[in-house]
Amino acid sequence: MTAVLATAGATATALALPGGVAFAAGDGPGYAFADGAPRIEGTNAASDAAALTAGATYRSSLPRDGTLYYRLALDAASDAYVSVTAVPGSAGEVTAVDGIRVSVQDDEGGSCSSDSATFGAAHSSRPVTAWGMREIEPGGNRCQEPGTYYVTVERARPQDSPPEDWDLELTVATEPRPARTGATRAPEVWDSASPEAVPGEPEPRTGGNGFAHATPLGPGAWRDDIRPGQTLYYKVPVDWGRQIHATAELGGAREASGYATGALRLALHNPVRGEVDDAAKGYTGRPVTVGLATLPPVAYPNRYATSGQVGAVRFAGDYYVVVHLAAQVAEDFGEGPFGLTLRVGLRGSARSGPGYAGESRPEGLFAVSAQDRAAAPESGSPDDDLAMKAVAVGGIGTGSLLLAGLTVWTAAARRRAR
Repeated sequence: MTAVLATAGATATALALPGGVAFAAGDGPGYAFADGAPRIEGTNAASDAAALTAGATYRSSLPRDGTLYYRLALDAASDAYVSVTAVPGSAGEVTAVDGIRVSVQDDEGGSCSSDSATFGAAHSSRPVTAWGMREIEPGGNRCQEPGTYYVTVERARPQDSPPEDWDLELTVATEPRPARTGATRAPEVWDSASPEAVPGEPEPRTGGNGFAHATPLGPGAWRDDIRPGQTLYYKVPVDWGRQIHATAELGGAREASGYATGALRLALHNPVRGEVDDAAKGYTGRPVTVGLATLPPVAYPNRYATSGQVGAVRFAGDYYVVVHLAAQVAEDFGEGPFGLTLRVGLRGSARSGPGYAGESRPEGLFAVSAQDRAAAPESGSPDDDLAMKAVAVGGIGTGSLLLAGLTVWTAAARRRAR
């Protein structure tokens, strides 16, 4: 694999990031929140919790101590998903086991699901995301009824947590049931062979600084820069039946002397921002590569798997590739920027989805549209390659018109990318 090398500088430099966020190297994660997201206050008791609406994104804040409650009104025909991204400030040290814990509960306090996200061995302050869900399950006996549910958010280890409040970004999504009953067992066999390295000379593509501002990517090799303490977000449209794989390569520093634990972290999140997989490696100043696990093709029955990784690739849509470089890298190797190469691969053929009985909220969340494909160019391929693939998936009846439109969209997207 080809690693992109960059020289580590000696002083911090100010950067302008998407979403109007200012970031100085070594001075916090610089997360870009969703534009126009309304603020909502969590409460200390379920009885007066503020309501969350499906399809919406909110901002809130989390104190060090206590559990916050938010309210959901759910029907008996949809699965519901809530994601919570906590953004700690730059002040105060974080521990490996600190982070956030998110749960969904019924109106009697019974648990529907629970998830946590921690900072990990690098002890690097960064945005962390946990998710909760209410699923309608065949033969299920808990959290199946329509009515009021609650989302709780708390710090994973408040006694060791920094004292300041953390900003939160919350999203709520609902997934309708299939119109027809299908398989209720997860696939047990799939192509689990390690994918071949994605070849090609990396093309420049600047990452976003939040889920809402993630940069679209297609299969290929991509080049970017990253500074210590920074987290970069990219999104890849993944259709039903396709497998995604990604690696991140960090270039060498000017002086290869020292060691930063878990410095380069790569994570994959699904369309509702639930974490699918993550991996991290230490950094010695020499080029290093980290890759994701081999995941099964995206399929609706994956949700019935006992493995959390398999269960998380349960729907099509935008999957988020998230890269973080630990702030501690600056102590031995300077403020950067450091060269970053992402190699993204997709295997398998696109298939039809489960045939939902209604619309998701937000609408179109669990589908890959022609516009999604056009906005996510493939490196090193002809301009009309994505358009041809979209026509093959979308059907022949409107093929000529769709091809013409997609060629224009794809060319425009490539010009923006360069």
